[in-house]
Amino acid sequence: MPNYETEGFDPPAPVAMVTLRTPDGQTSLRDVAMLIDSGADVSAIPESSLHRLGLTKQRRDYEVLAFDGSKIAAECVQCELIFLRTVYRGVYLVVDQPAGYLGRDVLNHISLVLDGPQLNWREAAP
Repeated sequence: MPNYETEGFDPPAPVAMVTLRTPDGQTSLRDVAMLIDSGADVSAIPESSLHRLGLTKQRRDYEVLAFDGSKIAAECVQCELIFLRTVYRGVYLVVDQPAGYLGRDVLNHISLVLDGPQLNWREAAP
């Protein structure tokens, strides 16, 4: 059971470590921090991960509505995201932050238990 992350989060937050992989499967990057965010429609990966994988952003921008109601243009990248032994292939937004976000495009495929009082999370038993 991974503990909630306290470094950089107040209050502590559920963060998963995922693997990102190039679309051809040739290059991968392990232990990329992703905030488990059930309020996010889509997942977003940290821009720093792109450079380490040698990926370039696509020339499409997506209009994103932030939690504060502001609208921003977000770039995207095509890659594979591996979380809890499952590979998710697709186009993900790119954020200029230390941690990315696991949104409902991934989270709606799995069952998680977020144990706030114990400050940890785990995959739910089938």
